[in-house]
Amino acid sequence: MATLKRVGPGSAFKLGMAVYGLIGFLIGVLFALLSMLGAALAPPEFGAFKVLFGIGAILFMPLCYGIIGGIFAAIGAAVYNLVARWVGGLEVDIS
Repeated sequence: MATLKRVGPGSAFKLGMAVYGLIGFLIGVLFALLSMLGAALAPPEFGAFKVLFGIGAILFMPLCYGIIGGIFAAIGAAVYNLVARWVGGLEVDIS
């Protein structure tokens, strides 16, 4: 058994940003598809706003999810490091 005593907040930030950015992209695609469906049903007065709203979700959601996920992953790593000093860390079996 090996004991995980510390997690680097910087690496946790990068990993959290990548994972949550990917999740944000998937949610953005889903949101864009639903937005296009709504745009097909919307009155013509909304014009180009209908299209930009859907495309904006594909760009905006991964960015927001990635940044927020990275920040919370770094905070989680810092909290883990603090608690691991008190209780000794997490035992893992690495093979």
